[in-house]
Amino acid sequence: MFLLSVVLTAPITTLASAKYASIIVDATSGKTLYSRNANKLKNPASLTKMMTLYMVFDSLEEGALRLNQRLRVSQRAAGQPASKLGLKPGEFITVQNAINALAVKSANDVATVIAESISGTEISFAKAMTKKAHSLGMKKTEFRNASGLYNKRQKTTAKDMSILAAALITKHNRYYKFFATPSFTHKSKKYINHNSLLRNYKGTDGIKTGYIRASGFNLVASSVRGNVRLIGVVFGGKSAVRRDRHMKKLFNRNWNKARALSTLTARPISKPWISNKSEVAKTAEITKEKINSPNNYENNWGIQIGTFKKYDNAYVAASNTAHLLLGLPSTAFLKIQPKNHKSNTLFRVRFMGLDGSSARSLCKQLLFKGNKCFVLTPE
Repeated sequence: MFLLSVVLTAPITTLASAKYASIIVDATSGKTLYSRNANKLKNPASLTKMMTLYMVFDSLEEGALRLNQRLRVSQRAAGQPASKLGLKPGEFITVQNAINALAVKSANDVATVIAESISGTEISFAKAMTKKAHSLGMKKTEFRNASGLYNKRQKTTAKDMSILAAALITKHNRYYKFFATPSFTHKSKKYINHNSLLRNYKGTDGIKTGYIRASGFNLVASSVRGNVRLIGVVFGGKSAVRRDRHMKKLFNRNWNKARALSTLTARPISKPWISNKSEVAKTAEITKEKINSPNNYENNWGIQIGTFKKYDNAYVAASNTAHLLLGLPSTAFLKIQPKNHKSNTLFRVRFMGLDGSSARSLCKQLLFKGNKCFVLTPE
């Protein structure tokens, strides 16, 4: 997510460490509410697995992986140091269990299994992770492995990790729920989620902890209260308890500021309803001629943010985008348009009822945040 501005606050006592960095972001507007050393390079530790999971979710959306698919464990994967599940060479783990093992247990052996299953080697996977990170706007981030085990060239920033958290929430809303999994069981052993804020801080619904000696205790967390979502990142805690306490303090100091911003954000959108395929067939697609018709809307520009195979996915994308946009005019309306493609029906997500200036400005916002967008002109 592109961070639009910085709002400075009275100093909060930090975790006194050269490893320390933090940022609090209002997820709806993208505004930075608080930051310290947010652009300084730090070691991500197991926060790396957030990107590993992002790559898994991409593969699931693309159909390259299935949740019930079995992944083979290589000797190299089995040999990864703790934290791990203790997988043996030649055994298998399903994609769904692998996701839980990363989100809940932060298992390094499973991270390598995923990397090798998607890209063949962990080195190739790390290169793909870095490329994806840069495409999301994480310009300072470099990955060298899928687990977060120490590598001096593996670096990120608090700001970049807030961008990744926002991308997981908005672009992979369907799978983001895995970060809220309280526990999971593998081979009769129960593992409890390392993120204690899920249990003791109201509204928290994810996302990931991390620790290696070089980084200190790291945490990315997201919490929702009412119509406000905060994303927080803390690097360099001296203990898990002190890190978590500090995150709560940062959240507590910024709820009111985020609520004050809520009047500036896009208004909620109602879900367009299509009951069945016959209704889809009856829904006319907006043509250029219809867009240009003076009988439709005075403002006859628009923007298109994507095309989806499923209506529900299109709606989720539309809803998430509406909450990202600043300055969505009152004339704007959502149009989810069915489009026949070969033997399938695709759904195009458009915001119509815009003038040219608004359309270009809104698309620019989305592109800066790493989203897709193009302007629909009335010509």
